Amino acid sequence: MGSAKGNIFANLPERISEEEFVELLSAPNSRIERIVSPCHVSPKGEWYDQDWAEWVVVLKGSARLLFEGEDQSRLLGPGDYVHIPAHERHRVEWTAPDEPTVWLAIHYDQSEDPS
Repeated sequence: MGSAKGNIFANLPERISEEEFVELLSAPNSRIERIVSPCHVSPKGEWYDQDWAEWVVVLKGSARLLFEGEDQSRLLGPGDYVHIPAHERHRVEWTAPDEPTVWLAIHYDQSEDPS
């Protein structure tokens, strides 16, 4: 296995209408990806309910995440991160309208989590 070098901000799409997902690393039970969200909102009434845990950080832009059972969405800006356990229902309420929001997401099999 060789080393790899890159830049998280390289080749950012300038104009896209849908979210872009780029896998940066994949290993058994885990995956790291860059997500670019251009003024994105989850479809009305739909929730993400993932079989895996996710740790995500906003690198550029901003977003609001709403978790099922919470009254208010959480505002995330550059440097803000959140851990989302498997099957924690959530949705994207909003991403910045004036610039794409760039996320770094680490997905992993929570059953492998020793804590």
